[in-house]
Amino acid sequence: PRVELAWAMKAHQHAEVYFNLISSVDPKFLNLTKVDDQIYSEFRKTFRDLKIDLLDPEDLKSEPAKEKWRPFCLRFEGVVEDFNYGTLLRLDCRQGYTEENTIFGG
Repeated sequence: PRVELAWAMKAHQHAEVYFNLISSVDPKFLNLTKVDDQIYSEFRKTFRDLKIDLLDPEDLKSEPAKEKWRPFCLRFEGVVEDFNYGTLLRLDCRQGYTEENTIFGG
C-alpha cells in the first residue's frame, strides 16, 4: 500500500505539471522526451484503434488490455526514465482532473 501511495502521489505531481504545460502551450509543439515520436509511433502500432480522446477504463485495466500494455511499456526500459511509473489519465480529454474523470494507470 505504501508503494502504491507513493506512486499515486508522484503521478499526481506529474499530472499537475503536464496539465499546466498542455494548457499553456499548443501540444503539437510540445515534446516531453527526446523519443516522443518513437513512443507515439509504437503506441499507434500496438493500439491502432484505441480512442484516446474518450478513454474506456476496460481498454486500460482489463486482463487482455494489460497483456498488451506490459510489453509495450517494457520496450522503453532504458530509453525513458521512469518508464514503468504509474500515471493519472483523464478519461475525457475535454475535462480536467476530477475524481470522476481520472484513472490511475500503473
